[in-house]
Amino acid sequence: MRLSLLRLCCLLVATLTGQLLFAQRLTAPVTSTQDTSQQRITIDFADTLDIIQNEGVVIQKLLGNVELRQDSIFMYCDSAILYDKVRLVAQGEVLIQQGDSLNVFSDSLNYDAQTRLATLYSEVVLDSKGQQLFTDQLDYDLNTKVGTYSTGALLTNGTTQLTSKRGYFYTETDEVYFKDSVILIDPEFNLLSDTLKFNTQSQTAFFLGPTLIKSDSTNIYCEDGFYDTANEVAEFRQNAQFVKGEQIAVGEVIRYEGETEIYSIIGDASFTENDRKAVGDTIRYNDQTGETNLFGNAIYQDSTQYIAAEEIFYNSKTETYRTRGRSYVSDPPQILEADEIDYDNLTGLGIALGDVVWQDTSQQLTIVCERAQYNQTTDYLKASGGRPLLISSLEGDSLYLASDTLIAVSQQDSVVVDSVETRIDTSRTLFAYPDVRIYKSDLQALCDSLVYSTRDSMFRFFHDPIIWSDTSQFTADTIYMTLSNEQIDQIRLRSRSFIINSPDELYFNQIKGKNTVAFFEEGDLRRMRVRGNAESVYYAIDEEDAYVGVNKTLSASMLVYFGNNEVEKISFFKQPTATITPMATADHNALRLEGFQWISLGRPRSVKDVLVAEWQRATSVPAVRPTQDVPPPGVGGGSVPESPPEKGRGGG
Repeated sequence: MRLSLLRLCCLLVATLTGQLLFAQRLTAPVTSTQDTSQQRITIDFADTLDIIQNEGVVIQKLLGNVELRQDSIFMYCDSAILYDKVRLVAQGEVLIQQGDSLNVFSDSLNYDAQTRLATLYSEVVLDSKGQQLFTDQLDYDLNTKVGTYSTGALLTNGTTQLTSKRGYFYTETDEVYFKDSVILIDPEFNLLSDTLKFNTQSQTAFFLGPTLIKSDSTNIYCEDGFYDTANEVAEFRQNAQFVKGEQIAVGEVIRYEGETEIYSIIGDASFTENDRKAVGDTIRYNDQTGETNLFGNAIYQDSTQYIAAEEIFYNSKTETYRTRGRSYVSDPPQILEADEIDYDNLTGLGIALGDVVWQDTSQQLTIVCERAQYNQTTDYLKASGGRPLLISSLEGDSLYLASDTLIAVSQQDSVVVDSVETRIDTSRTLFAYPDVRIYKSDLQALCDSLVYSTRDSMFRFFHDPIIWSDTSQFTADTIYMTLSNEQIDQIRLRSRSFIINSPDELYFNQIKGKNTVAFFEEGDLRRMRVRGNAESVYYAIDEEDAYVGVNKTLSASMLVYFGNNEVEKISFFKQPTATITPMATADHNALRLEGFQWISLGRPRSVKDVLVAEWQRATSVPAVRPTQDVPPPGVGGGSVPESPPEKGRGGG
């Protein structure tokens, strides 16, 4: 039965002879010249009290339901010994209360009221605002409200547990510093660290040394950073590394946002997975949407392609990617450059915009345009915008072809042996339309539309095509030009073929027929075979390279031989008829065959000419002026003779 304080006082007065007399209550102060009221411990209650004075020291022994206090600090225990009311040794279910948010439990306690330093032993529990720290020994400073342990401790915070060998609990700021063999166990992950600071209110862990975070499939290493466990936001800094299966991420900072499941790698960021690699100033990955974004000097590489751009955006779920800033995509044998690229891997469809450069290195083809649509699955490309330009290597020179639209498609040739199909070659076909123009240093062409195939190395020109080769002009309804060893091998003119050759653009050798084939050797025109209503007008020259007359011939077919791009010899077949007219009496305008057109003004003279948006090609050539108005070839200025001499071609 619990005794009242008054009854306890009476019993003490009656039974303790020779001891100090306390007249009012057990808590009446014992005077001490050295103690102040704030440095003394006040006894509020105990079942029994023994008071002993030994060599000037007052020793109070309290037993049963002991209640003590010092200012706002309350202490409870089963038994206690109090020395001069400043030093306390407590035993059994010890409890220290400070304010309304701190409770410290233990089996025993040593406490100094002057320094307000407490040492608690055995099954110590520090409870601050719902956070519980368990240890075998705790030094607690009630002035600074800091608890220190060095024999290992466990902190619980909801479902999170933290352990370490040494640590400091700042109850005023709700911060715990864990040192040496730090282990954090959470339902989502485990953490191993050298030094860790944990804020019990914000539930944020700060990494102050080498730290490893492990989950079912993920390992994260860093030497600095934080993890807000309440909001699932983390930043890992200083030698930060992220490993998930075959995925490895490295950067100056790795940031994780649990609510959105976004990972960010910031500063010299890199990400690898098997044969895939991504680098950039910043890499951001959204686990919910499957989006990976690379910012600043971005590079993505796998076993088949290499992509570089200022920014790269990739979605693994939809298998689409897009780039922004100057972009470079290498997918051998194709290379694509543009200001921005959008691509869908599932459909194989993509679009490239802005200064687009596409190359097929196997076929030595390059297309330059403003806009390109392509299908990587079928190897299809459509170039448009401005004047798309095709550049091809030919005869050690570059051939430039431009039109309003260019289309490139690929075809794989294969053979079947013993029911097994084997690819033997890949060819590409190019379509150009309309307003096709070609420039090469020794060959130029115009037509409405064109087809080129790398399989047979043949250009097919349609709708009023014109080809110029040195001093020769070729026209027909359709023209086929075949290459061999990157040189012109044949030019075939189908229907209404017309060839004009003029070294001086004053007198025109003409060959006309239904169909014509021109044969080249090492890029030079060597011979020409004309079939069907063959007609020719040929200006003959003598050994001194002077005009001697005009030969006009009609036959079923003919064979023309050339040297130095000039007519050397003509052979006629099947009842030819010929008329030879001296130069002095020849009517050169009348000698022009039906359909004659010398398109000098429309001939591209440079790469710039094939790129000009508006292009007017001449459809006729002025008639030859009367003899008396034209100085004959080979004659300079001065008076005009009455008739031209028979020799002297000169330049016109």
